Amino acid sequence: MTSPRILVFAGSIRTGSLNEMLAASAADAIREAGGDVTKISLADYPLPVYHGDLEKDEGVPENAARLAGLFVASQGIFIAAPEYNGGITPLLKNTIDWVSRPKATNHRPGPYKGRVFALGGASDGGFGGYRGLLQLRHSLENALGTLMVPEMVSVPAASQAFDDSGRLVAERPAAMLKTVAERLVAMAATFAA
Repeated sequence: MTSPRILVFAGSIRTGSLNEMLAASAADAIREAGGDVTKISLADYPLPVYHGDLEKDEGVPENAARLAGLFVASQGIFIAAPEYNGGITPLLKNTIDWVSRPKATNHRPGPYKGRVFALGGASDGGFGGYRGLLQLRHSLENALGTLMVPEMVSVPAASQAFDDSGRLVAERPAAMLKTVAERLVAMAATFAA
């Protein structure tokens, strides 16, 4: 069986980001589950704030097209999504919006449909980013037509949930991450065959 290609990234580029640590732990868990992981940082793909006139005048930015190409080349995508004010972070929302702009053609599918997405979030609060995950899930599944892993990883009290090397060690979230990683690889494998 071919290992499915899984793209992993965090919706935060802040130094010391808890969600970057979650993304790194997810990449490890996905590899252990049999996925072929590509982990990126959105810091390497800076984008202007989405504006329709900017797109009309200048086209889709090169970094948005590069990201869309990574999405298309993957059967599955794991996003470690922080929560700002109970919702999706501006960086992540802007990225999702720009990546949606390159159009599908007969020779190239769109970046969202036909891909399996899995979500996780880490926060020092008691909800572990769950409110933001619900908004992100709604956007990806209902508006963009992705396939979603049913379970999501939520890491509350996250500054105590990782060891000194950045590995997720909190028992309950670590167990859920393993489940999500295995489900993502299994679902994505149906598209890699």
